[in-house]
This record gives sequence, C-alpha cells and structure tokens, in this order.
Amino acid sequence: MNDYAPHRDRCAVAGIGETAYTRASGTSELGLAVTACEAALADAGIPASEVDGIVRNDFDTVTHNELADALGIPNLTYWGLNGAGGSAAPAQIAQAVAAIESGQASTVLVFRALNGRSGGDRYGQSRRPVDGPAEVGGGSTYDEYFLPYGLAAAGQAYAMVARRHMIEYGTTPEQLGHIALTCRERANANPRAQMHHKPMTRADYDAARIISDPLRLFDYCLETDGACALVVTSAERARDARHGGVLIRAVAMGSGPSPRGGVVFPALFRESYTTFPSAAVAETLWTRAGLGPRDVDVAQFYDCFTITALVQFEDYGFCAKGEGGPFAASGAIGPGGSLPINTGGGHLSEGYIHGLNHVVEGVRQMRGGSTSQVAGGEVCLVTGGSPPASSALILRRDS
Repeated sequence: MNDYAPHRDRCAVAGIGETAYTRASGTSELGLAVTACEAALADAGIPASEVDGIVRNDFDTVTHNELADALGIPNLTYWGLNGAGGSAAPAQIAQAVAAIESGQASTVLVFRALNGRSGGDRYGQSRRPVDGPAEVGGGSTYDEYFLPYGLAAAGQAYAMVARRHMIEYGTTPEQLGHIALTCRERANANPRAQMHHKPMTRADYDAARIISDPLRLFDYCLETDGACALVVTSAERARDARHGGVLIRAVAMGSGPSPRGGVVFPALFRESYTTFPSAAVAETLWTRAGLGPRDVDVAQFYDCFTITALVQFEDYGFCAKGEGGPFAASGAIGPGGSLPINTGGGHLSEGYIHGLNHVVEGVRQMRGGSTSQVAGGEVCLVTGGSPPASSALILRRDS
C-alpha cells in the first residue's frame, strides 16, 4: 500500500460556491459553472486573476478553456479532469492537491455543473442499443452481457447489490429506509436542498413505489440541475482568505481488486457484490491521514442509492461486514449519533451534483456553518462513488 503522504494538511479549501439545486435551471451548464465558480472565488476573497488551475469531472460538458475564458482567468498553467462521474469528486480535490504540491499551479478551481433533470441526457434513460454489441453504442464490451437483457440503468445494478446484501447478511428494506429518512431530515433543515419543504415519514417511505426491486423511489438519488465549485490552494494562502481555510488532511483514489466492468454494471463483475473499491480506498486514506474511523466526527457518504451508503459504512470500518443495516437503524447516522452523515441532505434529498456538493457540505461543517452543524466537529470524511473506482478525502478544521 502507498502510504506516502507529503500532502497532509499542506493544502486547504479556501472558498466554496454553489447554485440553486433545481429541476429546471433555465440556463446552460456553462452558466451554472460560472455562477458557482464566481461564488467560490467571492467566498474566498480571491480574484480570478490568481487562479492558474482548473479540474473538472470528465462527465462535464463545460471544458476548462471555456470556463477560463468566461471567468477571465489570464494564465491557466494546469488543467485536469477526473472521473468517471460519481467516483470523481474527492479525486478532483486530490488532483488539485497534486498540482499544487508539484508546483504546476498555486490556486485551483474544482467544479461540476450539470442540467441533470432538465437536460437531454438523464441518467435513468439509456440510449444505448439493447439488441447488439455495446461497441455500437460506445459502451464497454462488458455491457453486452447486460444490455440485451434489458439491464440498462444504474438503479437496476444497485438493486442487485441490495438483494445480494439482504441474502448474505439479512439486511432489510426498513434498514435502508433509515438512511433515506435521515437524509430527508437533514434536507428539511437546509434551505438549499431540493427537498427542503418536503418532509418524509416512515409510512411515506414504505408506501413509495418499487423502481428496481428491492429499491423504492426514496432509495434513489435526485435528478438535479446545479453546480458546485471549490477553491483549493496552499494552507498558508488559505489562511489569508476571507473565511480562512479548511485543511485537506488526506486524499486517496483507487479501484481495488478486479477493477473491470461495464459502464452501467461495474459492481456485478466484482469478486464480491457487497464490497466496493471504497474498501481499498479506505485503507489507503486512513494510512495517509494517520487517522481512523474513530477520529471522524461527521461524514458525507456518496449516496446515489441508499445501499451505496450502507455498503460504505462497512468498507470504511465504521461497522463490521454485514452490519451496515443494523448500524443505520441504530441511530448512529442521525443527529446525536456516533457518525452523523450527509448533513446537507445528501444526494438522496439535497441534490445530485456527482458528489461535489458533499465536499462543499464537508467544508461548511468544518467552518461551523452547516444547517445541521455537528457540535465540536473537527474531522470530516467525504467519499466518492462506488464501482469501478472510488475516491475519498478527509477535511480538518484549521485550529
């Protein structure tokens, strides 16, 4: 394992920005990106003229050069992209850290912008052919084992993960519901959340229609129009920013064993359906940080589905393998629990910006400005998506 960690606490997030999270933004993805980035720069008190790096998600339609031109960045000395999709957000921060540590940039904008609800390419509506090889549609060759049988959306794959976890460990829909209800409660306290004005009860969850058995409507993340951005720079420079800086204690990326799989169904080709690449990432992250699960005060888990978060409770060592369901149901993940999660509402109830809104909320927690602030919280874990690759980071209050 690579435990080389020269980056520990040497870089920081100096500014955060976001747009409204909506079902219809009424603007282009470039417009969303510019709004979020300008807000992050204003939050940091750093002018665009100081920015010399940009990192984007490789699913983003907005390119680094378009954004640099729109913001008036005069000299971009570093640009990068990371992905795919939900695995990218902490990895984007890692890439910014690497650029700064290697001297390729000094101030890096990290962003994600998408019209995920009103745009023409919604994630649940596959346009790939189901009657021939996946190469015809530009997908992985592994997809040809799934698409002809009608398996064409991520929710179907994660439903199979959920069912396998239930078979192996006795996990129940009620336990998954605790995750959905916890995230909704957080969103109800967050005016920025899409579900701010939409309370949910246990009866509401139980009555929701099945989308892919055993996953119900509220086990799925939202479709969202919006953007997030962060300003990453050295810890020293961040201390002079408008709100100071939140230290980046450690970052990690990885894929773990058997990193093969299709575009939609990577989980189903792994040696175990119920262990994600996050298990390998966790091992690297804890070593690099010099910390462990007991040191974490609050966490933002990537929650494209409730089962995704549940598996990560186990992968990151907050409970034993197979005990994610009882852990979720114990109250540990809610207000006053041992591991409060997704304090902005998560992808399930705040908005789905491919994980970058989790990083924004983690920074807000470490500043002390969350709408569901964890008292005395000094260490925050933020995780990225699941198969076929993952990433994570640890944020720390700069005291």
